[in-house]
Amino acid sequence: MSLNDRLVRITDPADPRIRPFGDIRERDLRRTHGQFIAEGTVVLRLLADAARRGGEFGAEAVFLLANRVAGLAEVIAAFPEHVPVYVADRGVMNAVVGFDIHRGVLALGRRAVEPTIEARLATLSDHALVVAAIGIANHDNIGAIFRNAAAFGADAVLLDETCCDPLYRKALRVSVGAALKIPYVRAGSAADLISALDRRGFAVWGLSPSGDTIFERSPPPVAWRC
Repeated sequence: MSLNDRLVRITDPADPRIRPFGDIRERDLRRTHGQFIAEGTVVLRLLADAARRGGEFGAEAVFLLANRVAGLAEVIAAFPEHVPVYVADRGVMNAVVGFDIHRGVLALGRRAVEPTIEARLATLSDHALVVAAIGIANHDNIGAIFRNAAAFGADAVLLDETCCDPLYRKALRVSVGAALKIPYVRAGSAADLISALDRRGFAVWGLSPSGDTIFERSPPPVAWRC
């Protein structure tokens, strides 16, 4: 299928086909539909890769400014052909999303699988490094944790149920899409996470914001709690 054949022109902000992109500053799609908004070229590319692989993440639609299409032809082609690609002029797109969106690059994704803590840990090797976050209520901080976990080669991220959702639009953007790459689970209490790690034989280390102690990595497996 050619690029032009995939494009669906949107001229009315009230078009029902793009309703999930409406007022994305306020709408929490994850809470009600299991969906999430991917924003920016890098995150879009990672979502396309994840959708091609199948498994935990899928893509449901792409929504682009018309003047961004040519530069994103390769990324668009990476999405499965059944994924519609909607395009609009800036005025229409701004009216849909509820603000002046400079990037003009959005996609609607869905996390099809929500693994349990035990199921996630069961997929890890005996030399795994896990980051466990507890009570992180700021979306920027969650995004930064995922970004740094990716940089340090962490094998998984565990979040307790009080943490922000890493697929919230801002968190996903700050993480530069790392939540689409690093296996993670968000479930249970702090005690549930620590107990599950203990049962699997992880050495659990806590990181202090004071920074007055430097730890050497102990024999694997290791979980860093932050």
